[in-house]
Amino acid sequence: MRRILTLAITLFFISQVTTAQEINQNRKKLEATRTDSPPRIDGELVDDTWANVPVANNFVMMRPDNGKPEVDTHKTEVKLVYDDEAVYISAMMYDPEPSKIPAEFTNRDNFGNSDFFMVMMNPIDDGQNPVMFIVTAAGTQIDSKVSNKFNEDYNWSAVWESAHKITDNGWSVEMKIPYRALRFANKPIQSWGMNFHREIRNLNSRYTWNHIDNQQGAWTQYDGLVENLKDIKPPTRLSFYPYASITSDNGTVSSNSILVGFKDLQYNFGMDVKYGITENFTLDATLIPDFGQVGFDNVTLNLGPFEQQFTEQRQFFTEGTELFTKGRLFYSRRIGASPIKSANVDEDNETLIENDDKVKMLNAVKISGRTKNGLGIGFFNAITDKTEATIQNNTTKQVRKETTNPLSNYNIMVLDQQFNQNSSVSLINTNVTRFGDFRDANATGLLWHLEDKKSTYNIDGSVKMTNISDDPSEPNTGYAFDTSIGKHAGAWRWEIGYQFENKDFNPNDMGILFSNNEQGIYGFTGYRLLKPKGIFNNYGINWYYNINFLHHSGVYTGANSGLSFWANTKNRFSFGGNLNYSTERKDFFEPRHYKGSLGGVYFKRPERLNINHWASSDYRKKFAIDYDFWYTFNRQTVEEIDQMSYGFGIRPRYRFNNQFSLIYGLNYSKSENQFGQVSKEDDDTDFYFGQRDWTSYNNSLTGKYTFSPTSSLSLTFRHNWSKVPYDQFFQLNTNNGTLESTTYTGEHDMNFNSWNLDLNYAWQFAPGSQLIAFYRNSIFSSNDNANQSFFKNLDNLFEEPNQHTFSLRVVYFIDYNNLKNIF
Repeated sequence: MRRILTLAITLFFISQVTTAQEINQNRKKLEATRTDSPPRIDGELVDDTWANVPVANNFVMMRPDNGKPEVDTHKTEVKLVYDDEAVYISAMMYDPEPSKIPAEFTNRDNFGNSDFFMVMMNPIDDGQNPVMFIVTAAGTQIDSKVSNKFNEDYNWSAVWESAHKITDNGWSVEMKIPYRALRFANKPIQSWGMNFHREIRNLNSRYTWNHIDNQQGAWTQYDGLVENLKDIKPPTRLSFYPYASITSDNGTVSSNSILVGFKDLQYNFGMDVKYGITENFTLDATLIPDFGQVGFDNVTLNLGPFEQQFTEQRQFFTEGTELFTKGRLFYSRRIGASPIKSANVDEDNETLIENDDKVKMLNAVKISGRTKNGLGIGFFNAITDKTEATIQNNTTKQVRKETTNPLSNYNIMVLDQQFNQNSSVSLINTNVTRFGDFRDANATGLLWHLEDKKSTYNIDGSVKMTNISDDPSEPNTGYAFDTSIGKHAGAWRWEIGYQFENKDFNPNDMGILFSNNEQGIYGFTGYRLLKPKGIFNNYGINWYYNINFLHHSGVYTGANSGLSFWANTKNRFSFGGNLNYSTERKDFFEPRHYKGSLGGVYFKRPERLNINHWASSDYRKKFAIDYDFWYTFNRQTVEEIDQMSYGFGIRPRYRFNNQFSLIYGLNYSKSENQFGQVSKEDDDTDFYFGQRDWTSYNNSLTGKYTFSPTSSLSLTFRHNWSKVPYDQFFQLNTNNGTLESTTYTGEHDMNFNSWNLDLNYAWQFAPGSQLIAFYRNSIFSSNDNANQSFFKNLDNLFEEPNQHTFSLRVVYFIDYNNLKNIF
């Protein structure tokens, strides 16, 4: 193994020295034209501004048939002019059947079934960090910031103007991209990296102005060049987003009392600020934040040893955070989550009167940007408020307060040096400081991603350290390491790597890690079709493997391997599947005991075979469907009990017209004779496991009616139901990980329901400004009635208390430059 890694690293650095070619050798160039009379943004293309302006044309297919010239019937012509305020772009996209151009109405940042035109703009021309401005054939605006060549952040939103028009010859677009939406140098003459994309749904193809080779490198490395932008200056980038909201939350009332409890209205006022500190760095701050209109979490029943991870939906934590998420040391849901500890209540003598179950964020700020030499710098800070529990003595009636979460400060610092348009080295530090007698935590990571000049071979890796100031008598400094080398260009690709986390590595105060004290060898090899062949536009096949050990003791815990296949046909039918195999495994985490993870106690899991399949039909049609199914088989050594799990998902969707569509989803799963820990005695030797059947249903419905590209009504519904009856119980043999008969009895049946319905109306009444009306109905229940039918469960669920939330929020965009001109 060591010899293979040494040889691979040597070959990598030889290729670095001997390869002198750049990926994008023959980039197209376009002369920028200054104008004194900017065009009116109406999509008409009749302004005199566009006369006698150089044309970007002769587009080349990006996919599926990479490198093929554009067809004569669908030519594209793009023009660009600029003035002291903005860059203006027009595009004429010819189509012989304009009435058949797909143009589904969607709300912002959603493509839908539409043709679109995209400008990919990189003022610093570094091949890694462009921004994208997109207009669909229905007029919807989409924008995104790309980082590290691959990460597309559609949560990033700029304020810019666009208009489109479907004509007798096709469709046209005009765009005005103000300089305040961009970051560029203050130089007298500039050249910007730029590329133009056109998606043609009816032809199932995408064309680009500058050819993008799909065999090597990333698409961000193939920009053309717009030259000679003269005497433009970065403006003062200062924007204010003041907001006001009214929320009415009735807490929980019976289902037939929807209007009861809406007496106390909550009024919130605050503001978000964006300020360009320099031409390359931006400050984002949220003052008195309000996250009352974020979507619900997809909560499920969790009987495992690890926490459930949720996606981030608060815009401040999703927009422009690419620097802070490096190394997976930042899990933003830690900020404003539950208190760090529970209240200490003497159940015999005390009563818990009131308890804050949610930590309030007071404010947050982030500063990020990148110098002209490719050094990215990021600073993040957030402060959360103190939470308390109110406890009363049953005898004396005396009331005391107990702090469950102190005033806390969350901080991140990042340095990210990029070079060669494909490589980077990063240093990140996260820190949590809790005031008072609470734990503090610190984590640091050094990360690297190195590619040769042809972006054929790469080395990825990281080394991380965590330190927790909790109990000085316990070890509190942990380490993790991960490195791999691979080939990620051409038809054949491969990777081989090694990773470990020692027993004390714990980034979970600000990050998320499910298990530590592990090490393993991993890798894959795969083949992909790069040009259409037969009925296929593309397909790929991969084989992966993992060999796993404990880090502290070196105990072999098991291995797994699998074969996967995916394909897309020329008729837009996508499908694939996996065949996975796991050896007998030693699970040191299902026994909920700290020493178990160090190699003392484990649960022996049997060999496991899994097969699954998925498919998706053509979204261009009014009716489309996604489906999947899976089956897993293994045999537990306890009385030779056969275990199996199986399930399916089906998600039909129907587009009634370009404004109205619905998607229904049903997921069903069943696990028979599953085993899991249910109890542990105080002497740390008696671990009790239960044999259970686990059945889950997940019903969902999403729909939207779009009145215009700036006004839409959307519905999101989800009901998750799980029932888990237990059959019999066993005791874990702590010497060999097997299960043995026991006299233990207990009530552990579970019946779990999570019901959420969100109705949301959004109206962008001015550029960057929104009015959002929001309603949510939610029900949660958990009991031991695990043997009822689906419809009986629904009847019982509707008898549970309901929570109804109404909210109205207005956000207004104020640009300092416009404000300055007024005064």
